Formats: sequence, structure tokens, C-alpha cells
Amino acid sequence: MPSLPSMPSIPRGVTMSSLPSMPSLPRGLTMPSLPTMPSLPRGLTMPSLPRGLTVPSLPSMPRGLSLPRAIAIFTVPQGPRRPLQDCCSVLDHQRPGGVCGCCWALRPRYKRLVDNIFPEDPEDGLVKANMEKLTFFALSAPEKLDRIAAYLSERLTRELNRHRYGYVCIAMEAMEQLLLACHCQSINLLVESFLSTLRLLLEADKPHLHILATSSFVKFANIEEDTASYHRSYDFFVSRFSEMCHSEHDDAETRNKIRVSGIRGLQGVVRKTVDDELQVNIWEPRHMEQIVPALLVNLQQHTHTGSGSPAEQTEVCFRELLGRAAYGHINNAIRPVLMHLDSHSLWEGRSFAVQCFQIIMYSIQSQHSHLVIQQLLGHLDANSRSPASVRAGIVEVLSEAAVIEETGSVGPTVLEVFNTLLRQLRQSVDYQLTGYYDNAGKHTTTSTEEKTLQDAVIQTIGSFANTLPVYQRSEVMLFIMGKIPVPGIYPALGSPNTGFEGSRMIQVMLLKSLLQVSERYVSSNLLTALPSSFLEPLLSFTLMEDPEIRLLVLSILTSLIDRRHNAGRLTCTSVAVDVSALELKEDRSSRQDNLFIRKHAQRLYRHVYLTCKEESSGRGHYQALFTLLAVVSLELASEEVVVDLIRLVLALQELALSNQERLSVINRCGVHAVCAAFLHLLSRLGPPPALQQHVTQVIEGRHSNASHLLPEDIFSDKHSLPEGELKVDEAFLFVQSEISEALTGSSYSAHTERFNTPYTPQITDEDRLSKRKSIGDIVSLQIDMDLQFCPDAEQNPQTEQITFETLKSTFEDRGGEEEEEVRRKRMKVVERFQTAPFEEIAAHCGSRLSLLHAKLDQVFRLMARPPPSPSGLSPPRSTPLYEMKFPDLCVY
Repeated sequence: MPSLPSMPSIPRGVTMSSLPSMPSLPRGLTMPSLPTMPSLPRGLTMPSLPRGLTVPSLPSMPRGLSLPRAIAIFTVPQGPRRPLQDCCSVLDHQRPGGVCGCCWALRPRYKRLVDNIFPEDPEDGLVKANMEKLTFFALSAPEKLDRIAAYLSERLTRELNRHRYGYVCIAMEAMEQLLLACHCQSINLLVESFLSTLRLLLEADKPHLHILATSSFVKFANIEEDTASYHRSYDFFVSRFSEMCHSEHDDAETRNKIRVSGIRGLQGVVRKTVDDELQVNIWEPRHMEQIVPALLVNLQQHTHTGSGSPAEQTEVCFRELLGRAAYGHINNAIRPVLMHLDSHSLWEGRSFAVQCFQIIMYSIQSQHSHLVIQQLLGHLDANSRSPASVRAGIVEVLSEAAVIEETGSVGPTVLEVFNTLLRQLRQSVDYQLTGYYDNAGKHTTTSTEEKTLQDAVIQTIGSFANTLPVYQRSEVMLFIMGKIPVPGIYPALGSPNTGFEGSRMIQVMLLKSLLQVSERYVSSNLLTALPSSFLEPLLSFTLMEDPEIRLLVLSILTSLIDRRHNAGRLTCTSVAVDVSALELKEDRSSRQDNLFIRKHAQRLYRHVYLTCKEESSGRGHYQALFTLLAVVSLELASEEVVVDLIRLVLALQELALSNQERLSVINRCGVHAVCAAFLHLLSRLGPPPALQQHVTQVIEGRHSNASHLLPEDIFSDKHSLPEGELKVDEAFLFVQSEISEALTGSSYSAHTERFNTPYTPQITDEDRLSKRKSIGDIVSLQIDMDLQFCPDAEQNPQTEQITFETLKSTFEDRGGEEEEEVRRKRMKVVERFQTAPFEEIAAHCGSRLSLLHAKLDQVFRLMARPPPSPSGLSPPRSTPLYEMKFPDLCVY
């Protein structure tokens, strides 16, 4: 070999330091064999040492260990570079060379196990055999889990900074497997490093890293932990996942993947935190205001194009979120939905708002449904100054929510729901008449928009009523009836700017609402369905001048009485229809029905009679009258009812023939047509054939010469009316005597004597809308008595019998005075109570009261007197029952 080049001289006073001694190795451990120094190329010689420079002596080496040749002939210029290259080879997972190999071999075992899971080529993936060794080591020594996780996080951070994303994926896969394998009490040692690594990936600007981090977080969220953690925070993940849901990446496919990952990440946060009270409260407003809008944006902007679409994932996540909501969390979850719909003007479209609340109502627990409805009602009140389209959208959502609500109750304040809806009706009427939906008069509205809102409110009232039990529907009907303004009876609900027209429109709207409730109201007891407190004010509306109001009242009465749904089969008012083909349902009236008839039948007949006298009645009114009479005859079927209805029809026929009433020709023909159609129906439901023959004979005669008296002609669009006054031949009229004779010999015979007394309705003050009984009228009934017809107690006390007339004359005995005189005396009494001093009124009433007590004592004595004995001997006088003194223990 050629001689080595000479070494440079060392300055004076400087000597070579001796090499440090090698540390002794543990027993049984030997240094691995080092590679031999490669031979020098041909023509290259080793440099010679300078004169006076010798290689320092090395310390003694352990047996079996020799230094590699590379170190033995190591040159000074290459010394600083080679250790750095050896360290880099260790970090790059290559086989190390040089002295750094000794350091790598002495590293902690967990680090070596972690390093071994990384392959030389990242495309080969995780080394499964080494990963199993690492997992076994982690399970054997769980106290090392925190160090393993920290080192894995360190390695992942280093590879991320070098943009070596293949090794990043391998590190995340290793962390996931460790989490899944170590789901014991020591999992908390891994979680912190795991979450910090996920934060690092989510903060990067690479979409595929975001998706990778989200997938790992979802796997972590599905792990059920045995122990709780007190120090975790998911605020960053909530905000980052919500931000991913709003991704606007240029590539559509990538954007959808990012959004789906964000949605799945939010779903994982909910799963991880909702059932753990020690974790962050995910139901706080600051979290819900991020999560809910992020979900709604994807639900709104995307359609269901597949199982992995953002909309499909959003709906799954939204349903899971609401399904886990407890009672106190519903409001926090619903409020962001309302805010999102407001800020993006989504009420006006209504389809998306309805879709959102359908998901909400079907997802939450059924006992919490009323909380959603209360939120919507409050939001409706808050938007009372909003455009009609917004209010109509909220009302439509309320209607859909009421249909889905299954618990049969809309919350503890049922009437408050209807009060809110009725208030919206009143405000809508005001807006419609004024043309503005604000007090300042800046925002205009149209009648079409307000009518759309009103129809939606009325439909919603019916939807809510349909969810209530029967007894609550009765309360709702009474509540609505009390809200209807009637001049002189109830105060007007309209604003001062709308006046009478506003009150009239509110009457129509509330009656329509009442009709919506009554159409779905089914009760087996008419006394419950139509109590006096409800029936009397309802019948008073039949005397209103507005034809629309009268028609609504007739429809409400029909729907409440029609319990077997026969009204739907009687829509056609005709005498040519086959009654047997209608399949009408008829049943004998019950005891409660008989009580209802005895109590309210005459009042009902009277108002039907008075309704026919209205000149503004049209085709719809006469068809409604026919349906009402037919339903009464079917629901309250009895001989007495049938006879009374025939008497009423004959009275209506006389009304149409009378010249005293100011009825037009078309009104008279309409009344005749109603009578013909009803008798045609009634004669085929049960009365004897003789009645059917008479009715058929009259109808055939009208077909030939007086078709304008039949419903087929008068209720058609092209009806023909006679010129001049209406003259009806007797051959075209129903005769009372023939009807009475036809019913003789049948089960109706016991009531045919009632035909001898024509039906004449009694007009009373209660039928007039301008008057109502006041307290003065009630008192006058008690004190307006005449003493000249008082029964004499001294006259034959032994044989005087107590009858109904005796009791009647005791409480109210008017003698033979005329009606005019009675009215005059009553007005005088009312005037006295209005103008006289209180002392005078008290003295007058006191004298009358003593007189009334004397009469009552006289009646009680007659009642307590025993009947005469057959032997003629009077029994010993006993103490009257009302004078007996009972011990306190016997009184309950």
C-alpha cells in the first residue's frame, strides 16, 4: 500500500486526549458484530500519520468485543459528520452503524417496540407481528401506557412535520388498536396523548388528515369506559367538527366527505359526553348553538342521494341527539332550531321547517312533546309583528306537531294553547282591516296573506283539539264560545280601529274554529256535548243578520248531534234519492237522549223555525236545515220526536204560505223544498206506508206542475221561479189531517193528538241579541207576584191536594194579566232597582221575602199532613220532619 499522507503538526502544548473507556456491558450481553471496513479502491492509499503523532492507546476492551475497523482508521476530517449520519439512520428506521448503534440497543424496551411497528416502506402498513408484541407489553405493564402513548404521539408529530403521511396513518392505527385493547381502568393514560394527537391532525390543512382524525375519534367515542375522567375537554372538537360541517371545499366530493366526517364527529362527541355527568355538558347553549346549526345546514342544502350523503348522516345524528335529550335539555336543543329558521328566512318555505319539526317530534321522548309545542307557541307570540307568511309557517308547523303528538295532552295549560291561537286570529283580523302588521304603519300586508294565516290557525285549532280527550274538548268549545263577541252580550274583541266589521270577522273566525273542534268531537251523551251553557249562546247566533254566521251555527249543531256520521251521506238534498241506498245508521234513543229532548227540543225547533224566516238565507242554509232535521230524526229516533218534527215541518209550510212574512219568492220555494225533502226521507225510515203514499202523491204532483217547490229545481243553478207572488195549489201541500190519519193505528197513535195543536214557536226575550237577562230581571221574577190567587190555608185544609199548579202558583202567580201589563210591571221593577236608594230596595225585598216564607210554610204543612185514615179516625199528629231536632252524631 502506498504511504499515508502526513498529518498536520499539532501546536505546542497541545496533546491528544485519550479516548474514554468503554462502559461494561451487563452479564450475558454482547456487542453485535460490526460490519467490516470495505476495501479501498485501486490506486488509493491510506494517509500516513504526521511525524511525532501517534495513535493514543485504547483502554482494554471486554472479551469478545472488538472495535470496528472504521473507527480504528477513522480520520479527523470525517469525524464530526459520521455520528450525525448514524443518528439519522436510527430515526429513519434503518440499520444503524457506528457507535450510535450501541445507544439504540440500550434504549427502553417500549420505545424499541414502538419503533419496530413502523416498516421501512410506509406502503407496507403496520407490522402486525410487532404490533401484537407492543399490545402484549402494554397489557402486561399498564403503567407504561402513558409513556407509550407519549412516544407514539412524538413519533407522529415528527412524521407530520416531515410530511410523511404514511407513517402518520400507521401511528394513528397503532393508537386505535391500543385504545381498543386497553379499555380497562388504565385507558385514561392513553386518552390525553390520543386527544392531543387528534387536535394536531385537525389543525393541519390537509382534508385527508381531518377525515383520519375524525374516524379515530368516532372509534374512541364508541368505547365504553369503566372509569370517568375529570379533566377532559371536548370544546375544541365541538367547534372543529362544526366548522367541518360548514366546509366549502372546491371539490364537491371532497366537500361532502369533510362534511360527513364533521357530522360523524359531532355524533361521537354526543355519544361520549351525553351520558357522563363528569364530562362537559353538551346541552349548554354555547355548544348547542354550534352543533344544531351545523346539522341544519347540511339537512337543508343536501338531499338523500345515498347512505353516505350529508343529509342522511345529518338526520341520523339529529335524531340521536334529540333522542338522548332529557326534560331539562329540550329547550336548549329547540331554541337554536328556531333561531336558524329565523335567520335564514326558512319559515316562509314551510316545507323545510315542517321537516325539521317532524324529525324533532318523532325523535324526542313522547312525554316531552308538549315542551316543543310550548316553544313554538312562545315563538309565535314573539313573531306577532312579523309578516303573515312567517306567522303562517309557524302555525303550520304547530299543526303538524299537534298531529304527531300522541300523549293526548298539549301540556299542563291546555286552554293557554287555544288562547294563543285565538289571539293570533284576532291580531290577523286587525292587520287585514288596517293593512299593516305593525303599529308604526310601515310594513304592509294583504288580505290574501292574512286569510292564508287565518285558515292555518283554524286548522291548527282543530288539530290540537283532536289530540285531547272528550272532556277537554268540551271545555275548549266552551272556551271558544266565551271568546265570540256578541253586541250587547260579550265585549267586542276587535281593536278600536276595526270597529263592528272587526267584531263580525272575529265571530266568523271563532265559529269556524268551533266547527273544526266539533267535527272531530264524538260523544255518546248529548247532554254533555250540548250543555245549556253552550247551547243557548250558540242558538242565539241563528238570529244574527249575517248569513255566514247562521250557516256556521247550523253546521256546528249538525256535527255535534251527528254521532253516527250520517251527515256525510245526506249532502244531496233531493226527493229522488233512494233512501235505502244511503245506508243510514239509526238507533233508538237512550235515556240521556230523551232527557236532552225534553230539555232542549223546543228551543231547538224554535230556532230552526226562526232561521227559515231570514230573508238572507240561501241555498246553503236550506241544505243545512235539511241535514240538521234529518240528523235529529236519526239520532233521537222516537215516536214523540218524529211527531214533533212533522208538526214543525207543517208549521214551516204555513210560514212559506203566509203573506205576513216578508219573504222573497225564492225563500218561500226553499222552505217548501226543505219540507218535501225531509218528509220524503222521514216517510221511508219507519212510519207506516200510508204516510209514504201521501208524501209520494204530493211530490209527484209537484213534479208535474210545480217543480219550483222541489229541491232538485230550486237548489240548482238554473232554477225557474213563477212570476209575481207565489201561489201554491192545495194539491201540492202536505195535509195535516191525512198525515194524522196515516199515523193512526201504529206506534205513533199515542202522539197523534198533538197534531190538533199546530206548532207555534214562542218568541221570548232570550231570542233577541240586543237584550239579555240582567240581575234586575231575575229579581223581578221572584218579587212580581200577585196575592189575589194565593191558596187559602183556612179553606178545607183536610182535603186540599198539592199539585204542580199549586207549586207553580206559589213561586210565580201572574193571574190573568196580559203580556203587555206584565212587561210594563217588569220594566217598572227594573227601573226601581236602577234608581231607588238601597235602603228602599232592601225594605221592599224584605217584605216580599217574608211573604214568600209564609207561602213556603203553608206548602210544607200540606206536604207534612198525613193522608186521611180509611176508618175515619184521624191519626195522632206527628212532628213534621223539617221541625225534628236530630242529635249531632246523626247529622252527616
